[in-house]
Amino acid sequence: MKEITLNCGVSMPMLGFGVYQISADMCEGCVSAALAAGYRHIDTAAAYINEEAVGKAMKQSGIAREDIFLTTKLWLQNTGYEETKAAFAASLRRLDTSYVDLYLIHQPFGDVYGSWRAMEDLHEEGKIRAIGVSNFPPDRLVDLIIHSRIAPAVNQVETHPFCQQREAMAVMEAYGVRMESWGPFAEGRNNLFHNPVLLAVAEKHDRTVAQVVLRWLNQRNVIAIPKSVHPERMIENFAIFDFALDDEDMARIAALDTGKSVFFDHRDPAVVKMLCAIRYDI
Repeated sequence: MKEITLNCGVSMPMLGFGVYQISADMCEGCVSAALAAGYRHIDTAAAYINEEAVGKAMKQSGIAREDIFLTTKLWLQNTGYEETKAAFAASLRRLDTSYVDLYLIHQPFGDVYGSWRAMEDLHEEGKIRAIGVSNFPPDRLVDLIIHSRIAPAVNQVETHPFCQQREAMAVMEAYGVRMESWGPFAEGRNNLFHNPVLLAVAEKHDRTVAQVVLRWLNQRNVIAIPKSVHPERMIENFAIFDFALDDEDMARIAALDTGKSVFFDHRDPAVVKMLCAIRYDI
């Protein structure tokens, strides 16, 4: 497994297993199957309402806790210094662990500065090995860095062939922040799995489109967390380290970039209002 070193010195597997939109009753089995397939990086969030299932699967796997890289996230309703500390403690209880490897602010809204101060303190107390953010555009990311004592280690953002985030990645790299892709397959939007360019590259290497996309991200040094509820696809998605895309392949995929989200724009006031109104029973 290829790993990447974060700005805090922690090593993070570049390929993980995401559990977004996996129901709590299915999640334990899916995480167990992913761990059996070789994944050692699991990404969840308080807002996914499946942290408890993730924790159970980790416990029952027999794999040492220190050999699993675990990420969870802080939802909007819990931003603020004291609120973040309480939300983090609740996540630890649900996950049945004494620490997490990476804790992210899930959305760039609310009292992110109060939350970040709490996360800096929890990091320094050893309860979080690395701290980061999710969905932060470059301007919000740089502002947070300038006004904080610890820079985010990771920024998890929408990244796939149709939304490649090249300019945002350049800013992250300038500040030592690693880019992590959520939605690496764009949830199948824009007919990704039948895209002629991706199909041609896949045929050239005798691989699937999913494997090509994950390999493309890996060669860009982008961390990825593909999701699947099918064990055979988990195994397929994990098998990307025994082939490489050439410069022509990379250029053809680069040309697919539209420069915009296939989901929603975090700078759209209506989207901000919608996200800030979402509350979970966590």
